[in-house]
Amino acid sequence: MLIFYILLLFILIAAIIAVETKDLLSSVICIGAIGFGASIMFLFLRAPDIAMTQIVVEVLGLIILIRATIRRDLTFISGDREFFGTVVSVVIIFTIGLAGLTVFQSLQDFGNPIFANVPDAASQEYISQGLAKTGAENLVASIILDFRAYDTLGETTVLFTTIIGSLVILRREGRKTLEGPDQ
Repeated sequence: MLIFYILLLFILIAAIIAVETKDLLSSVICIGAIGFGASIMFLFLRAPDIAMTQIVVEVLGLIILIRATIRRDLTFISGDREFFGTVVSVVIIFTIGLAGLTVFQSLQDFGNPIFANVPDAASQEYISQGLAKTGAENLVASIILDFRAYDTLGETTVLFTTIIGSLVILRREGRKTLEGPDQ
């Protein structure tokens, strides 16, 4: 549980740096660190579906923000690096690596799902009463479309909106203008 608090502290420090820094690209990178830290926290909270959605949204959001930042603020990487920036980068990489190792060590063995050990888990109800409550013979479809319909709709909407936004911003050609004979 200590790693959870360390990760929370990491997210708070990244948020403060994102707000206080003058360089737009550094701010965007700190926002990305916040998102990846949140996805690792979702893994600690046993919500892998939300963690995967967070990572997809975070990666596509970072692409959009970095593209917009590079257009607006010309950022050059020089040989002179600040000591504080280097230390913060090393601490961020170390914290994410340590959190990732902790998450992978706490996972169950393959083939032994954790929900099988919890008798009151929602998944046990889905398996035992899925056919009776929904009438669907396909258990996976009944879970996605009946038991968790709003959750699935929300995740699908977020992913669809992020992908469409990325395509709109990252397209190579702008809209074609109609040229008249006098132009």
